[in-house]
Amino acid sequence: MTLWKQLFILNIFVLIFSLSVVSAQTNKFPPVEIKGSEVRSLKSKDTGRDYDLYIHKTGDPKSEKKYPVLFVLDGQWDFKLLDSVYGGLHYDKFVPEMIIVGITYSGENPNFDALRAMDYTPTREASLPGSGDAAKFLAFLKKDVIPFVEKNYNADPSKRILMGSSLGGLFTLYTIFTEPNLFYGYVAASPAVSYGDNFSFKQEKQFAAKRQDLPARLFISVGDIEDLTEPVKDFMKVVKSRSYKGLTMETRVLEGERHAGNKPEAYNRGLRFVFGNQ
Repeated sequence: MTLWKQLFILNIFVLIFSLSVVSAQTNKFPPVEIKGSEVRSLKSKDTGRDYDLYIHKTGDPKSEKKYPVLFVLDGQWDFKLLDSVYGGLHYDKFVPEMIIVGITYSGENPNFDALRAMDYTPTREASLPGSGDAAKFLAFLKKDVIPFVEKNYNADPSKRILMGSSLGGLFTLYTIFTEPNLFYGYVAASPAVSYGDNFSFKQEKQFAAKRQDLPARLFISVGDIEDLTEPVKDFMKVVKSRSYKGLTMETRVLEGERHAGNKPEAYNRGLRFVFGNQ
């Protein structure tokens, strides 16, 4: 083969390779999406922050049938997880059809750690700038999020469930002892009960001094090899010892689990408990 033929063939290969690279770079492939879900946005006058609601819809919007609503905190992390957990539980007939609302923050690259430390904490801590806005965030849930969901979706107001982990679990406990009738069920996974000089213990004690009833379903869990294991176990014992009238409660210490990795089992068990014997 002559030299010029060799060069010609080489140039053809280079051209084909170049075109394939350009084609691969310009092709746009469809993103993976969660079927049946959508994003809605709200601004809170109480906290002054912008929020996204990740909403898993269910049922015919024209139907009169109403569905339970699971409000899950830290939607940026746990909405996808709950969508999967719920799918399996519903398939196995442990839970009914429900709407899932994951609450998170709007904007590009929000600082989730900083924002949740503001909204989910009931007292201010010097180590967490802006902390202590739990009362404002609860007002946002009560005045904005819940009415919005119940106006725009087939939501059953009598079957609201609040779920959160860590600081989200702290906020879940803060809510049940502040507004016990706002939700039907509460799921607190590894709640940060030692936050704010054991705030959860103090709040519960104040609640018990005023009321003997607590009409709700409460699930609390913790991993058995995390830093919060003993504080949460102590909190479980305190609440159980009150024998609150109307309270149905289940607690679990999850074997071999640490702080973040226990959420799949915690949420699974929590949902099964909330809807048990329904």
